[in-house]
Amino acid sequence: MNPLAQNHVAHLTRREALYGLSGGLGSLAFSSMLRAERVPGVNHPAKAKRCIFLMMEGGPSHIDTFDPKPELTKRHLQKFKRSGERESAMSSGQRYFVKSPFDFIKAGKCGADVSAEWHHLKNHVDDMCFYRGCQVESVNHPTACYHVNTGNRFGGDPAVGAWVTYGLGTLNDNLPGFVVLPRTSYPQGGASNWSNGFLPADYQGTPLRPEGSPILDLHTPTGMTRKDQRKNLDLLATLNREHLNLRPENGELDARMSSYELAYRMQMEVPGILDLKGETEKTKEAYGIGDSKTDSFGRKCLLARRLVEKGVRFVQAYAGSWDSHDYIERAHGSLIRSVDKPIAAMLSDLKERGLLEDTLVVWCGEFGRTPDNGLRGGVSYGRDHNAKAMTMWFAGGGTKAGHTIGATDEIGAEAVECVHHIRDVHVTWLNLLGLDDNQLTYYHAGRHKQLSQFGGKVIQELIA
Repeated sequence: MNPLAQNHVAHLTRREALYGLSGGLGSLAFSSMLRAERVPGVNHPAKAKRCIFLMMEGGPSHIDTFDPKPELTKRHLQKFKRSGERESAMSSGQRYFVKSPFDFIKAGKCGADVSAEWHHLKNHVDDMCFYRGCQVESVNHPTACYHVNTGNRFGGDPAVGAWVTYGLGTLNDNLPGFVVLPRTSYPQGGASNWSNGFLPADYQGTPLRPEGSPILDLHTPTGMTRKDQRKNLDLLATLNREHLNLRPENGELDARMSSYELAYRMQMEVPGILDLKGETEKTKEAYGIGDSKTDSFGRKCLLARRLVEKGVRFVQAYAGSWDSHDYIERAHGSLIRSVDKPIAAMLSDLKERGLLEDTLVVWCGEFGRTPDNGLRGGVSYGRDHNAKAMTMWFAGGGTKAGHTIGATDEIGAEAVECVHHIRDVHVTWLNLLGLDDNQLTYYHAGRHKQLSQFGGKVIQELIA
């Protein structure tokens, strides 16, 4: 800490330090010290050290992936009428029950229900925990994405990855603690899905571009040596510190200075992580790299494994769009094939390297889908958005492997067993990583804020 800032802090009361400086902490070291005093016992024994979040943006259908509904086969194309709720523009008009176009099988020793389209992932169900009881609040893509990613439907709050890195810090000072692997086009809601929100800027997700250089200006300009670059950064840091000495509460400038230093260190470490030439052809083939159907997500899954192996705390990889309002057999079939092999390879890789046990893998979308839909052109059918029923699964990180928790009703319209709001999933998520949502708070806009917004409960059924 610089001398003027240190003097400023020394004259603060404990209350001022806790309620004021928490909005603009000067360094990770001070942040850690403050957390230890502010929220004693925030960390409990963790089952997971790191997390990989596989976000299936668009809303995958639980009915066509991991939650079979034989009753829909009996009712297929019978007229359906919603009752007791306001219809959306998409759900208006004549509706029909829609059966799944896919067969389902019992996979693994645990006998998990999976669509037969999961040719590779079906071999890993004994390491997975399926949860069918989750509910969210929105059926609009942007607000639902915000809700799953940040706990707030309206955006502006920190993402799960930001909260995790705020609470736990990084395992590698040369890499960001929170890395995002987005689609070519950003998901609905854009970069706010991995924002730091009201937390210091250090905790925002760092997106890696899917094409071209993953990070702009990753390499030094031609003719610029590392020594010259270091001198320039040192001069800039000196000027910035002089400015900051007069404004010790300026968290944004402090975060920017930290970002410059991190970027400098990343130039040495990131290229080696992103370069897949060191991987064997067998490994790349396992992830589906080189196959047009699986190459894109295969690279993300392999990169996710490499990043957590190198100490990145939280990696989020996006795949989409699962918004299948029509032609669900073609649309969902293609999407499943695009992620099936890559995810299976990543789970195998993590397990073989001894990483799965303390790496939490999370798979979900922003909501589930309905058992009904209108007919497009008289022949094409799909599914509408459904906030009352969605399936997600977990692997590793202390979750209950080989189990299916919760259930939806006979047509998949609503969760009816072990039902929990997404806030409880978030609380459980943090708990597995050794964090207590009620203690992991940040003082902002006049109150202590937390990921769950106003508290939740751990879903004990999901924890081994």
